Amino acid sequence: MIRFLILCLILGGFLIFAYPILIMQNSLGKKDPVAAGNESTGIVRFMFRLFLKVAGVKLTVIGEENIPKDTAVLYVGNHRSYFDILVGYATTSGLMGFVAKKEMDKFLILRSWMRNVNCLFLDRKDIKAGLKTILEGIEKVKSGISIWIFPEGTRGKGVDELDMLPFKEGSLKIAEKSGCPVIPVAMVRTADIFEKHVPRVVPTEVTVYYGKPIYLKELEPEKKKHAGAYTRDVIMEMIKEIQ
Repeated sequence: MIRFLILCLILGGFLIFAYPILIMQNSLGKKDPVAAGNESTGIVRFMFRLFLKVAGVKLTVIGEENIPKDTAVLYVGNHRSYFDILVGYATTSGLMGFVAKKEMDKFLILRSWMRNVNCLFLDRKDIKAGLKTILEGIEKVKSGISIWIFPEGTRGKGVDELDMLPFKEGSLKIAEKSGCPVIPVAMVRTADIFEKHVPRVVPTEVTVYYGKPIYLKELEPEKKKHAGAYTRDVIMEMIKEIQ
């Protein structure tokens, strides 16, 4: 419980006392979006790594060499915890944004930071708005910004790590239309940090496994037709390897 309260204080303190920095970042973004994106991402990565350290999370990263260094990618991962996002930023480099649910857009200061680090807000109920978000994602990838998406659409709450929800096929459209590689990501034990015993935050050893790139255009016709299901199977096998 103490760790949870400390994390709440850190988050609240950051959102309040870093507000002047946010204003400067927003101003810089109008003149030099790339510089603003790099600075904001650096700040957020620092804070997320601090959060994980205070939470007592020990990270083991596998397969970093599978992430291309010369192109943006679409990270596709399983989703069981709010900490998945922190782990994603903490274990990658370069510009990257997450696809978040539209409801996150309601929190004004948090929304500004998320936009500054290239996050996208997906309205799962509005097809037209969802298509617009996908197009934004395609443009970001083409400009060198990687995107991270959780194709399950929400956090999995199954007891076992393998209890993943079906992947929404449309979630890989960004890779399909941009031609960027898909990097399958398997995260194990992130739910052990918080979700399994709310509100306690428990020190946990988390493993993150970045798989080999998947190029959708090179897949066999049947796998290409059901790219979401295929990628889910790949991540399933990766989780089994970790276990």
